[in-house]
Amino acid sequence: MKIRIQHRTTYNYAQPVSFGQHKVMIRPREGHDLHIESSVLEINPAHTIRWMRDVNGNSLAKIDFTEQASQLSFYSELVLTQYDTNPLDFILEESAVNYPFVYDPDSLPELTAYMAILYPKGMAQLKEWLEQFWKPGDKIQTIALLQNLNVHINRTFTYTRRDEPGVQTPAETLQKKSGSCRDFATLLLEACRCWGLAGRFCSGYMQCEATEAGGASTHAWTEVYLPGAGWKGFDPTSGIMTGAQHVTVAVSRNPENAAPISGTYEGAANASQGIQVDVTVVQIDRPLSPAPPIRTQNFPPQQQQQQQPQEPQPNQPVQQAQQMAQHAGGAVPAMDMVIQQSPQPASAANTTP
Repeated sequence: MKIRIQHRTTYNYAQPVSFGQHKVMIRPREGHDLHIESSVLEINPAHTIRWMRDVNGNSLAKIDFTEQASQLSFYSELVLTQYDTNPLDFILEESAVNYPFVYDPDSLPELTAYMAILYPKGMAQLKEWLEQFWKPGDKIQTIALLQNLNVHINRTFTYTRRDEPGVQTPAETLQKKSGSCRDFATLLLEACRCWGLAGRFCSGYMQCEATEAGGASTHAWTEVYLPGAGWKGFDPTSGIMTGAQHVTVAVSRNPENAAPISGTYEGAANASQGIQVDVTVVQIDRPLSPAPPIRTQNFPPQQQQQQQPQEPQPNQPVQQAQQMAQHAGGAVPAMDMVIQQSPQPASAANTTP
């Protein structure tokens, strides 16, 4: 499946300000399941850029600005091919088919960091809530357990787009029964770690009807390491397992470290005038439907009429995702930003939305 992603983020200021170093993670993670065919990244004002791989293997651009400006803009356009067309195409190792299970000694050292609890203060409340899915002594298939939790969050929690910085703690999300996609992903992440499973936070893009008209934003979900299958994604905002419609940009053991754009500026405390974000994700290789025969009767050649081809049906993975989402409680909600904005008084502020 070939996808075009256009992502523009613009920060506006009341007067020119100075920018500290910014870190940008908006280039998808390439591999056997995804290939980038073309990539454009435009940044203003004047700057220098250096690329590197961070500790998680994400493509990270470090931006140093060389002039002041009253507007800071980032524009990325990507064309990529996604080969992960069937999220259910995997076979778990026999030891991991049913939960509970333990990771093998060879994998455990690398996975330990992804099993560490991030929010210990809310652990008692989270464990109590998780008893409805599994209690010690119960035996359940591992995928069924994870998908039950994934679907339950989609069905029983209210999606709310949040522009506030950071993520809600799992305890806050449980109390409010609402949150953004990054909040739901954090809840699922901490729940998996509570069960002794290795999990990591993912930020990226998702192709759905909300994005085809533009005006959407980035998305977030959780990946769990399953022996025999590797890292498998679960999207609690949609209630589905991730597949060709999901494009991973960054992964991290800590949700706070997966922001697409982060940085600082120096200027007046009231200099910031807000942020504008526009993301469009569309499939561009859908085959066109055959055009019907041209009606020639009673029309001269220059007036021959041709019916516009109907919108082709999405391919099976997207269709499957939509069906799963409907089964899980409705259409996929609009996506929210993973990036944050946290202005500070006087001279410095975080420019991540």
